[in-house]
Amino acid sequence: QVRLVESGGGLVQSGGSLRLSCAASGLNFKIYTMGWYRQATGKQRELVANITSSGTTNYGDSVSGRFTISRNNARNTLYLQMDSLKPEDTAVYYCWTRNTWGNVWGRGTQVTVSS
Repeated sequence: QVRLVESGGGLVQSGGSLRLSCAASGLNFKIYTMGWYRQATGKQRELVANITSSGTTNYGDSVSGRFTISRNNARNTLYLQMDSLKPEDTAVYYCWTRNTWGNVWGRGTQVTVSS
């Protein structure tokens, strides 16, 4: 069974930084594209960033240049470094992957950015 567990969320002031982690188990981590999504209250879930097995990255327009996605295949862990945070980055952040049976989501971690 695939399991994704996020950590690292919290409360931070505008302009600050946070680093999210996603510990993955139950899959051959290194071969899967992994990603981060977020969902703010009353809004649809949106892509933050993803990273392929070869390390190619893709970012949502609203975070490009401020967030950095990375992975450590030896530790089966996905990261999201978030810098220059803004109040509009406030959301629940979800770790994601997709396998043969469909999308797999973590439970999410709350990020709150105060102005």
